[in-house]
Amino acid sequence: MQQQTLHSFHIPVMGLSFSIDSPLKVARFGISSVLSLSDDALVEQMRAHYSQLHKKSYVPITPNEEDYRARRITAYLDLVNELVSEQTEVLRQEEFIPGTEITKYFELLPETSSLKTLYLQMLQTTDLPQKVQLQDELRKAIVAGSIDVNIMTKLDRANFSKSGEPLPQEFSDAQAALRGYANSTVKSSVVFSAGMNMRLFSYIEQFPSFLLNEHGEFDKKIIIKVSDYRSALVQGKILAKKGLWVSEFRVESGLNCGGHAFATDGYLLGPILEEFKQNREALQSELYSLYASALASKGQHVPIDPPPVRITVQGGIGTADEHNFLLQHFDLDATGWGTPFLLVPEATTVDEETMQKLVQAQAKDLYLSPISPLGVPFNALHGTSSEELKNVRIAKEKPGSPCIKKHLISNTEFTKEPICTASRQYQRRKLEQLKGQNLPQHVYLSEEAKVLAKECLCEGLANSAQVLYNISRKTISKSVAICPGPNLAFFSKVFKLQEMVDHIYGRFNALNDTYRPHVFINELNMYVDYGKKKKAELADDFNEKQHRYLLTFLQNLQAGITYYKNLLPTLFPHELERQEIMLDELLEAEEQLLAAQYGQTATV
Repeated sequence: MQQQTLHSFHIPVMGLSFSIDSPLKVARFGISSVLSLSDDALVEQMRAHYSQLHKKSYVPITPNEEDYRARRITAYLDLVNELVSEQTEVLRQEEFIPGTEITKYFELLPETSSLKTLYLQMLQTTDLPQKVQLQDELRKAIVAGSIDVNIMTKLDRANFSKSGEPLPQEFSDAQAALRGYANSTVKSSVVFSAGMNMRLFSYIEQFPSFLLNEHGEFDKKIIIKVSDYRSALVQGKILAKKGLWVSEFRVESGLNCGGHAFATDGYLLGPILEEFKQNREALQSELYSLYASALASKGQHVPIDPPPVRITVQGGIGTADEHNFLLQHFDLDATGWGTPFLLVPEATTVDEETMQKLVQAQAKDLYLSPISPLGVPFNALHGTSSEELKNVRIAKEKPGSPCIKKHLISNTEFTKEPICTASRQYQRRKLEQLKGQNLPQHVYLSEEAKVLAKECLCEGLANSAQVLYNISRKTISKSVAICPGPNLAFFSKVFKLQEMVDHIYGRFNALNDTYRPHVFINELNMYVDYGKKKKAELADDFNEKQHRYLLTFLQNLQAGITYYKNLLPTLFPHELERQEIMLDELLEAEEQLLAAQYGQTATV
């Protein structure tokens, strides 16, 4: 059966462990969520944990076995699928009385849902036979949320046999993860994030589950996470030429998000979504033309009509008004809510110590950090146990981490095989190199700080589940890193699932008392700050290429500000005061662009 979408939001992937079992918590309520496939060791530990919890048979899949990474992923997804099916069937059989999960299922639905209307009609019906008939209709209409998965395309480490021989490329991390997903029983979507991986995209062709089945549906769908329209068009065309259809483009704010932040060249969320809105039909038509030609050349069935393409958005959304405006004004299919759900134990997996740090976090505690070994800015939280462990190691003059999982290895500065810049091996050698260069003290300290900033995210982002569920592990640290977006500053308590969903749909207020600018303003301010820092970083070595980049960055930000000025009457049609407040915020950002003097004077 083709997955239906009952809710107008989804829960995106968060870290390695924070959404690793979210489908087991929310799917039975019709809510879709995304789990990460990056860490097969964590996936295997979760399979062991839930197999024991639900008294399912469990046979370990060890690293000594052939294709263990893919097989672990398949086994875990099959288990999750089985358990969600069982949960949903139990829910379907419950009574429509207060406190039951079937009642919760329908109460969580948005008021715009036709199923919610039918549920309310059932509650108001006094005729018993008619009430029972309506209840039967409601039971039959129950579907679980999608068990979606995420593959970060940049994490595609090559792997080796026990004898040290390189394995064929299909055993690389990303391709093995894709194979594990493709071979599983789940009917859902794979989200590809962090850009293009041509090897991986070509590998998808080998799996029939990504083709239309006899019912004209996809058993496995493709979602591409993008930062702008051009990226969607380019990646969509690449896959269409291979006879593969992108069922959803998931637009994410470049900076106003959790985890790794892939900043655009100053393109802001509003103008980006406007471009999708204006070109949506053209995008679908162009992709379908290439898709149909590719299928025909392979002798495969060509659908008469182009399959649906969903456009969704995520990153920093915080109110029901923002949620509704994005859906309605830009004709979007759904929004993604990540960071606020870190405060919902019924939806995500966060250990108690880290949860309290999240609850107490203020804006000053949330920062765009340099801690990722990938060299990509990373939204992080000050004061985590992972940060504390890093500082303890530095104080003991033993900086760096034991590199156990090696998912983020990429540096070959000192070694033939790649190593991680957060590893003890790399940091020791890099610091020795710096000491031997006789650098001026201030230069040395600056370079040293860059080296010591890196943290082991393989462990830090996976450990929360192990701590929370008391999963036994030996010798490896239990420190936790977490990657909330800046939006966390406006939420300051632990919430029930009902409360957070009600907040999204405007039935509850989960915000704290901190003044919260509109999501568009929050992102704009982040880009202004990002541009200032970029200019400062390049000040000592400013060349023509960098000048052109900063000039383009400024011009794109200015165009975004102009767009938002023109959008104000539509954004707040009957609220002149809110229009004035946001206009003042736009003018303030514009003044900061002028003061930054990237090489051009902005026009106020």
